[in-house]
Amino acid sequence: MSDIKYFDHAATTKMSKEVLDAMMPYLTDYYGNASSVYSIGRKSREAVEAAREKVAAAISAKAKEIYFTAGGSESDNTIIKGVAKAKKSKGNHIITSKIEHPAVLETCKQLEKEGFEVTYLDVDSRGVVDLEQLKASIKPETILISIMFANNEIGTIQPIKEIGAIAKENHVLFHTDAVQAVGNTPIDVKEMNIDFLSMSAHKFYGPKGVGAMYIRTGVVIDKLIAGGHQERSKRAGTENVPGIVGMGKAIETACSSIEKNAAYLSGLRNYFMDEVGKRIPHIRKNSNTDCCLPGTANISFKYIEGESLLFMLDAKGICASSGSACTSGSLDPSHVLLAIGVPVEVAHGSLRISIGLENTKEDIDYLLDCLSEIVERLRSMSPLYEDFLNGKYKL
Repeated sequence: MSDIKYFDHAATTKMSKEVLDAMMPYLTDYYGNASSVYSIGRKSREAVEAAREKVAAAISAKAKEIYFTAGGSESDNTIIKGVAKAKKSKGNHIITSKIEHPAVLETCKQLEKEGFEVTYLDVDSRGVVDLEQLKASIKPETILISIMFANNEIGTIQPIKEIGAIAKENHVLFHTDAVQAVGNTPIDVKEMNIDFLSMSAHKFYGPKGVGAMYIRTGVVIDKLIAGGHQERSKRAGTENVPGIVGMGKAIETACSSIEKNAAYLSGLRNYFMDEVGKRIPHIRKNSNTDCCLPGTANISFKYIEGESLLFMLDAKGICASSGSACTSGSLDPSHVLLAIGVPVEVAHGSLRISIGLENTKEDIDYLLDCLSEIVERLRSMSPLYEDFLNGKYKL
């Protein structure tokens, strides 16, 4: 594994050793059910509540506003469906954007089949939602606005505080999928007028299979998973104590160094973005560094197929992606890239790299060298590129 150059941190991160060390006692010695009254159960409950405090502190929330789940997708589903059912007597209209994660888009599509109306906001060429369109879309039946904090494919950070203010002014609940943002950029749910927030531990060097949702005090939603009374009756099921402990440690570590880490990651990202434009012609930069996560870069290489590019990078020990890991089984072009105006043919040749703290400038140089070689090779086999060189075709 030492030869692997990993550039897919937006898909998942390697769990840190300090997180694993924090979890181990709860996999071995303190294995009790956190709902039990005996000593090892109480020890587990104490660990869960300590982690809850850490998660709450990371987004300036109260501990009682944090509920643990199995991950970001469950949190998104719980919040959106929970609001829809709880507020159905008030209205049936939801507003979201065209570039949301599938956990939000597919949930909204399900609700449309149940009689709910959903407005999908446009975004500009940077991937930023149109606030005027948002304002114009709100009507008396609107019960929820769900806009992601940062996009998982191109890294765009939305004007969350402004969206929250619009929602509050119009007495509409506001949810943000912050799975990519937590640990990468400062978040204050009170200052930003956020009513609901989703997150997932494995995006910030924590374990997979555990996440959390923030639900503002005073807001009532229906539960998604029925059963016992765990998580104050918001989410049934025995708590994943080791995972929750790991999430608490991971978020505490990530948020203690946000500015330092962001400076390091953005430095590498900007170097990559500058150099790739110098070394490889006929590209399109889909990530805008002015409003983007520090480690995310999305590039389209014209006249090649992204799938072939990924396979050839993998052969050189480089892990990257063409977009969301949750859409990797689809042959359709990225809905995010299409929404920001990337032509279908160009979108098919896209690459997303998401840089992590273990990456170095030497790693970036190796990636650039391999990209230059692979893109040149793929274009040499491309009839479209030959037509372009002969003046018969242009993207």
